[in-house]
Amino acid sequence: HRRGTIELELPERRIELDAEQRMVGVGARARLASHMLIEEFMIAANVAAARELAEHQQPCLYRVHDKPDAMKLTALAEFLEHLGVPWSRTAKQPGDFTRLLQNLAEHELKEMVSTFVLRAQAQAVYSPKNIGHFGLNLKRYAHFTSPIRRYSDLVVHRALIGHLGLGTDGLGADVDDAQLASLGDHLSRTERKAMEAERRAFERLVAQFLAE
Repeated sequence: HRRGTIELELPERRIELDAEQRMVGVGARARLASHMLIEEFMIAANVAAARELAEHQQPCLYRVHDKPDAMKLTALAEFLEHLGVPWSRTAKQPGDFTRLLQNLAEHELKEMVSTFVLRAQAQAVYSPKNIGHFGLNLKRYAHFTSPIRRYSDLVVHRALIGHLGLGTDGLGADVDDAQLASLGDHLSRTERKAMEAERRAFERLVAQFLAE
């Protein structure tokens, strides 16, 4: 909270199934205090990994998030004006978006505003060039936590293994920024493809359920 991050309250949807594994509806996945605590642990681990590599000038595949595009901020401001919500079109800090949503806590269109705020943000990507993470308001950030088993996480693991001398399967000495940049671009594109596939599958299931 002191750092001032973007905190979006968009419920994660889940498909509800009956005993025969047939879809019976769509509900919101509960977000418990324990979930938020684990998220904070993961962020702390990701920051520690990125800081260790950065401070020793070691190669790293950062998770970077640029500032919002000015045109997207203008579109957001115009949308808010239609709702009667004052919002300047100047450059924003991450915490500004959170305060906006907090002020609309009781507004019937809060979820819609949260969606527009999300769409106003830049797409987070993987890159060896560190520009920080705007949404989390962090100078250094990398995907490191292993339970998710992303390939980007394994790249950071291998970089740390090589840097700290923890084994023989570290990142090769011949891996340079150009190779990491190419890999980061590939992983960013496949991530977007996976998200699109998930969205389409969800929409198809819902459409089929409504048709029945």
